[in-house]
Amino acid sequence: MSALDKIKKMLKGHEDQAGKGIDKAGDMVDDRTKGKYSGQVDTAQDKLRQQFGSERDQDGRPHS
Repeated sequence: MSALDKIKKMLKGHEDQAGKGIDKAGDMVDDRTKGKYSGQVDTAQDKLRQQFGSERDQDGRPHS
């Protein structure tokens, strides 16, 4: 079992919390880099949400 599979198994049932953590981490990176890499950070956040099943934006709306 890969590390990613183990993480997915641990997060199962806690998708909303995982999404909040992804948002917080992205915001922290944006703050520290003063938004220089915000496009790349947004892309990474979207990919992480897809991997971990948290398909919601920061506002709580379903991610499109």
